[in-house]
Amino acid sequence: MTLDSNQICFGLNQQLDQQSFSFFLQLAGRQEFSDFLSQRLSEQEIHSFINFFTGILKRNLSEEEYHRLFLQDEHHPHHPEGKE
Repeated sequence: MTLDSNQICFGLNQQLDQQSFSFFLQLAGRQEFSDFLSQRLSEQEIHSFINFFTGILKRNLSEEEYHRLFLQDEHHPHHPEGKE
């Protein structure tokens, strides 16, 4: 199921929460939006967001998944194909 911004909804069931969250992250990651918002945030807000977000990543991703999926670093030593 592909959502559009009018279909984002949280709290009804886990599947819809996951789909909505995925789409929400995609919207937040758009270059124009991220550039715009980054100019509005204070230094403290930026640090708070990064600490919160990286905490979620550390709790839910292995080091290999973090490098491969988040950083898109296919040559990191923890990536199966990056090992020498």
